[in-house]
Amino acid sequence: MQKSVHPNIYLFNPTCEYAVANGNTSWQPNKILQKMEADLGTLPLYFATEKDVVIVPEIPSGEFYEHLQKIGITPPVFVTEKELQKNPPAQIGKLQPWGWSPAVHKRLESLKPLCNDEFKSSPIYQWKPEYRELYSKKFALQILQQLIDKHPSPDFIGEDEITEVCQTQDQIETLLAKWDKLMVKAPWSSSGRGLQPITKQPIHDKVWEKLLGIVKDQGYAIVEAFQHKELDLAFQFELKAGQIKFVGTSNFSADKKGQYLGNSLNGLPDEMDKDVKDFAKEMSKLIIPALIEEIGKSKLAQNYEGYFGVDTLIFRDKTGTLKINPCLEINVRHNMGLLSLSLEKFIAPTKKGRFRMFFNPKIRFADFCRQMSHDHPLILDNQKIASGFFPLTAFSNATGFGAYLLV
Repeated sequence: MQKSVHPNIYLFNPTCEYAVANGNTSWQPNKILQKMEADLGTLPLYFATEKDVVIVPEIPSGEFYEHLQKIGITPPVFVTEKELQKNPPAQIGKLQPWGWSPAVHKRLESLKPLCNDEFKSSPIYQWKPEYRELYSKKFALQILQQLIDKHPSPDFIGEDEITEVCQTQDQIETLLAKWDKLMVKAPWSSSGRGLQPITKQPIHDKVWEKLLGIVKDQGYAIVEAFQHKELDLAFQFELKAGQIKFVGTSNFSADKKGQYLGNSLNGLPDEMDKDVKDFAKEMSKLIIPALIEEIGKSKLAQNYEGYFGVDTLIFRDKTGTLKINPCLEINVRHNMGLLSLSLEKFIAPTKKGRFRMFFNPKIRFADFCRQMSHDHPLILDNQKIASGFFPLTAFSNATGFGAYLLV
């Protein structure tokens, strides 16, 4: 396992926001989320080098290694957690979970003393209670307010439509009267979970139960005006020693309920309206430097190191004019948009592709892969995908969740 440069250790734990909200070091996701983390456990391989280590619940088959080599990937070392605890490397570079939380700190505790000095002196080496707020959607709201105050643009979301924090049913009802349709979010959640769109009135009792459940569990709910969405854009950054570097822009898609579906690769889809594309390009030039400036002055810059993504929303207002919410959410972790940027290098440069997540309780991922490989055979050009279907995660007959590329 050892080479001249010490391996980084990767772990896929996308439920980290829930763990942060809960705050307990022994927190665990529910059964379905545990299954998702396990089935998608090989995903960090696309961030890792061949000397790095990815913790997985089970070691992938030899077939999966051969599959990756088709597109020129020499996989990292896959190891189970038990095996890693028993036989850790003599020295480690950094610990790289998908995202930090008190629970993952506890989980990786025994490996920390083996890490390099750079990691030991970084703010993420230990969890502090004050970090919790940096992971909440309320922090993103503070940054949004600063963008609107200090970098104003007529293209930004209107002051009267800015997200609000609600702690009572009355407050939610007031916003419903004002905005007519709402999107209510749990302050700590990810990939479109913990969302409740409200597009019909009166609100059903079951829905109220869910909304007030968010308030009870997490202290408050984040309430937005429900917008006529045109495009979801995410700006990806890396933060190191207080300095923020822009990594790239990803375009993701979500379903009507706001659940994450996947990303477009190698630019925006061809079929998208030109005016939306032009608007996205224009806004990016304005928003990226403004985000670097405002987040650079925030507590996040002092208390975090690693990747983060800022989700923005391009929508049409009531008059049909394009507007943008320049900071809808901040994902303080690795994220699917960042992953999609690192997947672009496997696609032929002139081709467009899609990165998608798979889950269907009625169909196994293995059967889906067989069908898709038959319908969209893989065509390579110099080890780059020119067209076809390519599964990204290892699978067996028991796998329910998966990730794949379609070019």
